Amino acid sequence: MKTQVYTFKLNLDWELVNAISEIDRFDASWSTIEKQEGQSLKQLKSFATIRSVGASTRIEGSAMSDEEVEVLLKNINISKLEDRDSQEVVGYFETLELISESFNEISISENSLKSLHNLLLNYSEKDQWHKGDYKQHSNAVEANFPDGTKQIIFKTTEPGFPTGDAMSELVSWYAQDKKTHPLVKSALFSYEFVSIHPFQDGNGRLSRLLSTLLLLQNGYNWIQYVSLEHEIESRKNEYYRVLRTCQSKRPNEDITEWIIFFFSALVNIQRQLLKKLEASGSQASLSPRFRSILTFIINHPGCKSGEIAEKLEIPNPTVKRILADFLKTKLIQKHGAGAGTNYSVF
Repeated sequence: MKTQVYTFKLNLDWELVNAISEIDRFDASWSTIEKQEGQSLKQLKSFATIRSVGASTRIEGSAMSDEEVEVLLKNINISKLEDRDSQEVVGYFETLELISESFNEISISENSLKSLHNLLLNYSEKDQWHKGDYKQHSNAVEANFPDGTKQIIFKTTEPGFPTGDAMSELVSWYAQDKKTHPLVKSALFSYEFVSIHPFQDGNGRLSRLLSTLLLLQNGYNWIQYVSLEHEIESRKNEYYRVLRTCQSKRPNEDITEWIIFFFSALVNIQRQLLKKLEASGSQASLSPRFRSILTFIINHPGCKSGEIAEKLEIPNPTVKRILADFLKTKLIQKHGAGAGTNYSVF
């Protein structure tokens, strides 16, 4: 069934309805899960934060691994943030922390969005001239690839009055629309924000932060224990392709494909979260050494036996024996062979 939401066309078919139902069924049980998994959730939130910061900045060209991000965030020294990647990582981290701690106090207004942008780029030396203000020059959405090449994904709203008007209309619609399902509104807001590209730089990062903010404000509290950014990074080519496909039909485009992508990302990370919680529950009956290894695998999917042995200071033969036990009881799964063998939870 075709419908109109804001200025967009949307095909409300069974695929979308089923995705919304699955997301909301999980959400309905979340309060019970949250009460049962106190300590596990603290660990998951810490890990999700690192993955989110690393993934979202890498999408925009950062070269920092999650491990490097973790080291930086544990030893933040503002006076020594000399390189661009570190400046962007710390800015993203502080903005994400603010959203996590104060999401109910942040209004969806132009002033709030500008304040979040200002915080996001607070330490970025190259962005001091424009942070917190709408763009002064035309910009385009570009994909940055590992080999250093770039590709224009789509053109954006022109600077000046067109950008100001577009943002005013988007914020007004979001406040006034009380009928559209909050998941659809969140996905649509994120899409339109990145399509307008209201700021000179940092729009992609801020759009992903806003997705988390809107989901939290609409009661989807589980989002802070998983990384939507990491899911998008793992599907980066699809992410850009979907944006390009929808954008090519502006204005009044059909954004069904974007909504499907956004919902499938949420469904995937919900399932990942459930698997991690199930694995964490299995730890209760394990010895401290077994528990430490399983926790490490949960927080470092794709890790190898040698890495586990080194980080946890456990002899490698012992680690391999415990991994074999985990595989037999189906607590973990193995990928690859030989030197490339690595492990993750199901």
